[in-house]
Amino acid sequence: MNTTPNDPSRRTVLSLAGTAGLTAALATLPAFTASAAPARPAEDAVLPADAARQQLWWQAPGDEGSLIEQGLPIGNGRLGALASNDPGRELLMITDLTMWTGGLNGTLDNDGQFPYGRADFGSFTLLAKLAIDIPDHDLGAVNGYRRTLDLAQSLVTSSYVRSGVTYRREMYASHPDDVIVLHFTQSGGGRYTGSISLTGTHGETITAAESFGATLANGLRYGAAVKARGNGGKVTVNGTRIDFSGCKELTVVVSAGTNYAPDVEKNYRNPSLDPEKLARTKVRDALSESADSLRRTHIADYRKLYGQMDLSLGTSSAEQRALDTWERLHARDRDDVPDPELEVAYLQFGRYLTICGSRDSLPLNLQGVWLDGNDPDWMGDYHTDVNIQMNYWMTDRAGLSQCFDAFTDYCLDQLPSWTELTQKHFNDPRNRFRNSSGKIAGWTVAFSTNIYGGLGWWWHPAGNAWLCQSLWEHYEFTQSRTHLAKIYPLLKGAVEFWESRLLTTTLPGTSREVLIADSDWSPEHGPQDAKGITYDQELVWMLFGYFCIASAELKRDTRYADTIAGMRKKLYLPQVSPKTGWLEEWMSPDNLGETTHRHLSPLINLFPGDRIRPDGSTPKEIVDGATALLTARGMESFGWANAWRSLCWARLKDADKAYQLIVNNLRPSVGGSNGTAFNLFDIYEVEKGRGIFQAEANWGTPAAMLEMLLYSRPGHLELLPALPGAWAESGSVTGVGARGGFVVDLRWKDGKPTSVKIRSVGGRTTAVEFASRTRTVTLKPGGSVTLKDFDR
Repeated sequence: MNTTPNDPSRRTVLSLAGTAGLTAALATLPAFTASAAPARPAEDAVLPADAARQQLWWQAPGDEGSLIEQGLPIGNGRLGALASNDPGRELLMITDLTMWTGGLNGTLDNDGQFPYGRADFGSFTLLAKLAIDIPDHDLGAVNGYRRTLDLAQSLVTSSYVRSGVTYRREMYASHPDDVIVLHFTQSGGGRYTGSISLTGTHGETITAAESFGATLANGLRYGAAVKARGNGGKVTVNGTRIDFSGCKELTVVVSAGTNYAPDVEKNYRNPSLDPEKLARTKVRDALSESADSLRRTHIADYRKLYGQMDLSLGTSSAEQRALDTWERLHARDRDDVPDPELEVAYLQFGRYLTICGSRDSLPLNLQGVWLDGNDPDWMGDYHTDVNIQMNYWMTDRAGLSQCFDAFTDYCLDQLPSWTELTQKHFNDPRNRFRNSSGKIAGWTVAFSTNIYGGLGWWWHPAGNAWLCQSLWEHYEFTQSRTHLAKIYPLLKGAVEFWESRLLTTTLPGTSREVLIADSDWSPEHGPQDAKGITYDQELVWMLFGYFCIASAELKRDTRYADTIAGMRKKLYLPQVSPKTGWLEEWMSPDNLGETTHRHLSPLINLFPGDRIRPDGSTPKEIVDGATALLTARGMESFGWANAWRSLCWARLKDADKAYQLIVNNLRPSVGGSNGTAFNLFDIYEVEKGRGIFQAEANWGTPAAMLEMLLYSRPGHLELLPALPGAWAESGSVTGVGARGGFVVDLRWKDGKPTSVKIRSVGGRTTAVEFASRTRTVTLKPGGSVTLKDFDR
């Protein structure tokens, strides 16, 4: 992409990145790159005793026309695919998180906002398709078909019987080898004969069977490669396809990637990288290993993450276990009978998706890392007013703190461009959200961000504070000073933005001066020019507090932190409306928006923030007002909105409502309705009869389940704060993260904890509470303690 006169120059961007430590933090995201051969385990990974229960299974393959709802997802954190698992035609839709059109998008439209289209802002798109045709294995010619997603091992398998022979195929995306592997086997004397085709999705001219490369209009280079190895037969290249015949076994290996690089100075490209050549190298190296060796390597790597947390919520019935996953979802909805093992599987599916989609690359976007076409709604982008944040609410709670790093690194990598765009364009006189003070500093974002430092749909002034809230919470869970030092430039830049934006006003009828936010929009409804909206006030109150703690911890900018602490004390905080009895969303007693709106923006300091607590530390009228507003919002909404509601009800210790919202999200999606699709993806009904996959509920819902089992803040843990009756008889969770730097293993019976083990990952002292009984635990980092007899 050429730099236009209205685009920030890369030199200017880097000069603005001169904040101490920021330039050193750039280029932190790994890219598609060569790597050393991984360690090869000699033995299979040891699986948990209940591994068989951590399998999802179906009796039908995915329809090629609806893979986003029926295809099974695989991924290695960068590379992803949806698989059809059709016996006669295996189809994989292959993605790379960096496969994006568009660019910096640094020129404003006439309304002072950035353009928001696939050509300018850009879009997440498919990279390739892989088809493996086995003509005599059509679905109508086989019986006993079954496909399985093994969550404990990250394997997708399908099997069937044809002419007395059992055929089986297994696939996965290996993180250590950075490839997708498909392995076809049989028992009973069968053979595989067919063809393999690798194609692009952007009008590429394919001239070779084993690889292709091309360049998008924005200059991003990409490529893909495939190789196959047969046992007992022949594999040959025939024009633009690979043929195989008479094979007892067949191994197919695919790799794909782009030359995207986290280097703002080089326009987010690595000009020296040839993606097609690198993909060919990766498949060649992987195929030099045996199928067993590749499989063992993949499972051992996956288990290191997946095995860090386990969960039991009770035992399902034999009748429930006998149903396939789609039938089981229908039965749960129809019969309204708890199915605790299904609910555990849904949570573990969310963990599986995180491991598949958030390692060593960009963070999870609106689509995760899965597409079935090149036109995802909202470009499959990064929405900053709940969506990207919800994608990561689960990670630290669910034993996957390492998977959070992609989010941190993305924010750091984009910061120079975000800073430049903010300082150059935010105060444009056409921008209805501009700072009326005329001052500008620091950085903020739009509601939509891309991977090239670019901003899209509408300025979102408080988006910087919410991104920082998520980054800060990761610090609370891990107590990592390395992470704190990394995010400090983000915190400081956001604080500087708000220092320049806040206005001083006198509260009506008083002489009290307060600081309020300039004109803004409470996402995504109501007036667009309201000052002092609750959403902004609460986020800035959190942001200023985080910065002051970070300054003290890192011993930086202490005088400036004192200034910010003084401003924090003057921030206006919301009141309860005398008209509605709700916590006000605007500085008005009137409801200026939709009563049942999907967003819970004014409740952001109930969750994910923590200022509003039902423990007596918050004025009762504020808690009651928040509860009344949450009640008014209703119990029926989109998947991600239900997940947020559930988290808020868990914070208010209302187990029944929190659980009901989980159940609502487990409803099967039929005809595009809100709910859970055939493949467990969450479906968002954008219009009657048309639903789309929007990924965040698949992580927000598991986060709510864990929040019901353990509430934490630095210095305080509460056991089973919102345990529903469906899970109360007995259960356990191991490896659940707790803010303050702890990991908790918890067992309960008849609604009461029987044992809790607390391990420090950096935390030192915390109170541990159950039913108003509190014990204080003091540990050294790395130490642990086990507590019992909480009911005495």
